Amino acid sequence: MIPLSFAQRRLWFIDRFEGPSAAYNLPFVLHLSGSLDVAALSSAVRDVVVRHESLRTVFGEDEAGVPGQRVLSEEQIRLPVPVTEVAPADLAGAVAEAVAHRFDLSAEIPVRARLLRRAADEHVLVLVMHHIASDGQSMGPLARDLAAAYTARLTGDAPQWPELSVQYIDYTLWQRELLGDESDPDSVLATQLRYWQDELAGAPEKLPLPTDRPRPSAASHRGDSVEFTIEPALLAAVQNLADDQAIPGLTASMVMQSAVAVLLHQLGAGEDITMGSTIAGRSDAELADLVGFFVNTWVLRTDLAANPTLQQVLQRVRNKALSAYENQDAPFERLVEAVNPERSTAYHPLFQVMFTWQGDSRVDVALPEVRARLEAVPTATAKFDLEFNFGIDPDERSMRCTLEYATDLFDRSTMEAAAARFVRVVRAFVADPGTRVGSVDVLDAAERELVVHRFNDTAVPTPEVTIPALFERQVAATPDAVAVVSDEVTLTYTELNARAEQVACVLAERGARPESTVAVALPRGADLVVALLGVLKSGAAYLPIDPKYPSARLDHILASARPALVLTAAESADVLSGTDVPQLFVTDIASGPVPADAVSAPPRPHNAAYVMYTSGSTGTPKGVTITHDNVVNDVLRLAERVGIEPGTRVLAGTSVNFDVSVFEIFATLCAGGAVEVVRDVLVIGERNGWSGGVISTVPSVFAELLDQMSAKVSADAVVFAGEALPASLVQRVRDDIPGVRVVNAYGQTESFYAATFSLSSGEEWVGSGSAPIGSP
Repeated sequence: MIPLSFAQRRLWFIDRFEGPSAAYNLPFVLHLSGSLDVAALSSAVRDVVVRHESLRTVFGEDEAGVPGQRVLSEEQIRLPVPVTEVAPADLAGAVAEAVAHRFDLSAEIPVRARLLRRAADEHVLVLVMHHIASDGQSMGPLARDLAAAYTARLTGDAPQWPELSVQYIDYTLWQRELLGDESDPDSVLATQLRYWQDELAGAPEKLPLPTDRPRPSAASHRGDSVEFTIEPALLAAVQNLADDQAIPGLTASMVMQSAVAVLLHQLGAGEDITMGSTIAGRSDAELADLVGFFVNTWVLRTDLAANPTLQQVLQRVRNKALSAYENQDAPFERLVEAVNPERSTAYHPLFQVMFTWQGDSRVDVALPEVRARLEAVPTATAKFDLEFNFGIDPDERSMRCTLEYATDLFDRSTMEAAAARFVRVVRAFVADPGTRVGSVDVLDAAERELVVHRFNDTAVPTPEVTIPALFERQVAATPDAVAVVSDEVTLTYTELNARAEQVACVLAERGARPESTVAVALPRGADLVVALLGVLKSGAAYLPIDPKYPSARLDHILASARPALVLTAAESADVLSGTDVPQLFVTDIASGPVPADAVSAPPRPHNAAYVMYTSGSTGTPKGVTITHDNVVNDVLRLAERVGIEPGTRVLAGTSVNFDVSVFEIFATLCAGGAVEVVRDVLVIGERNGWSGGVISTVPSVFAELLDQMSAKVSADAVVFAGEALPASLVQRVRDDIPGVRVVNAYGQTESFYAATFSLSSGEEWVGSGSAPIGSP
């Protein structure tokens, strides 16, 4: 067998890897009005297939598994052109059925034809070719040859056209000779592959596009498309921008590519934007009249770091495009092998967004006594996540744009909005190329009102009080109710208040006051709650120190925050051996009556409540100070949202180094609930069950707990935080814990909690991917 071209090898691999699909079909749909000779048209279709060997080729493998192609003789071709009567209302469905054909490349030629008859003088020819045998620029020679063959067949003659000087298999062999051996460092192939390896080093394997649904493990290639127009005045402005000598060599295509890159960036795809694009690949004049798969794919990478101006983006895109043009011969399939990204059935390698520029894509088909109109027909497939396809309509002097998208990932409404946003980005380019990328506005007026005002219209009255003041109100309301439970220790609100007052008194005597800091390094238990509340009552802010944390991290926190002293216990003191901060054992604080006015400077709402160190995404943990009024605002709302009331039991298993602990402890105490302090949520499994009001947990830990447990858990609410909450876990929790309310809480250390999504027990919800984070 004859070897495949590099481009054919890639499609052959995709066909074998993913199975036959209509994703790589190229439909050629002609609307024919007038006196059509059906027999002549059928013969003409066959004539074209005979003329172009690529259309009468089958593909297979030799005994070693190496793919190849075999050209069938004219006698071996079976190409019926069935005629089907269709009602006008059924035409679209009949065309869709025809273009959805899945070719068996090893057993049938890569072309099929069907003629749909709407009336005696109205027909539609649907000619479907597989991409392995044709490309977009093949439409021109195919249309010309079809018209010539039909004209000849009307008079009973075979078409008398000059023999093609080359066929596709000649190109296949010539391509290998041109590129040379990759093992030769001076060959064209080796040289260009080195360029692409350098160019794509460090590029994202998967563009972080925001999607309406999570990406499936294998792409279905189901797709849809949205069509929109760049009107004449805007297109003229784009061309004027390209013609401006400020950037020599800039083209309208480069302007549109730049606009796509900025759009993707503004939608959340990051600063390193990769797109695929096609180049005709017909570098020799002898290939111009051939039907075949010559197009090559390259990767266009746009750097949008440091908030460049739009003019700088145009310059970068122009430079990259010209460099890519000089290295256009390296076949994409060899490029993929050389760069060697992770292969996946879920997404296309190296890029997931395609940019296609067709320029003047008009193809005329002139048939005697028949008006022929070529129509682009979508195949309801998508080869990529997104494909932006641009073609200029010279008659209308406008640009036709098609945004094809994978329905696995996106809704039509999202893509319609994306199309409108793209036009806004183009307008920004032509209005002022000096605009910074970050200043390009992709929102319309209604969206801006929604995002800036309505989404943030969450203001509610918040009392001008501190955390101790809220707690003390609850002490007065339910003095004998249980406030804290830990192992064998149970404290009522009165008892907890008395112990915290004693701690506050001692701390005040040691100099604690508003805006000072006291570290708390205690094992998990009732004394931990006493200490935290005592620090707040003293007026100081507490600095949580989890004794389980690495010593280097604890040393950094203590050195950075410089607390006045550390409240600790004998079993935790050893982790503080490297610090000279004075230590005070909570157990050494004598119990007894608290002197009147022991705390001379109680905190005020604007004073710091705690200083907490983030996880250190920048490499070094940084301290964040949160005030009393911030905590009061949030714990009141969270208690209401979660459903914490007097008597509600709340499981507190989160390290005090995370602000989830603030919710677990203080939202509960300020609402009259009972805090049960445990090592972590996995104690539920050790107890073989738990019956209570609210469980606070991390999704992955709770999923592990459900996997290990045989006993049922009873709870009024499960509050998740710290990680994305899988929708599957939401459903599992609702199945395993009947009547539970699920709350997804999202926030940052810098602002305590910010947003919640709550799903009551009786509320229907069908979600996929991750549960939403809700609203502020």
